[in-house]
Amino acid sequence: MRLAPGVIKDLDRIVEHLHHHESAAAETRAGEIISAFDVLADNPLIGRPAGDDKRELLIGHGAAGYVALYCYLPVIDTALILAVRGQREGGYARP
Repeated sequence: MRLAPGVIKDLDRIVEHLHHHESAAAETRAGEIISAFDVLADNPLIGRPAGDDKRELLIGHGAAGYVALYCYLPVIDTALILAVRGQREGGYARP
């Protein structure tokens, strides 16, 4: 599993938003998002199809839910996380 360069910016944006709305849980929630990526090591096709050979990994639920856009590269057996957003956000900043 690898992170595309923009994913760090996504996580920073999420943490900033959490600090603004519920500061006590910001770092914990970011850690939970990153830990959720580990499932892709053993199950890279677990996410729902998102078109163009991309998939979405659902993390959490409701107001505490996030979506990670990724693609699986079987040639190098790697899940590449492309972007992360809140489930209530309208789309990804990139891809």
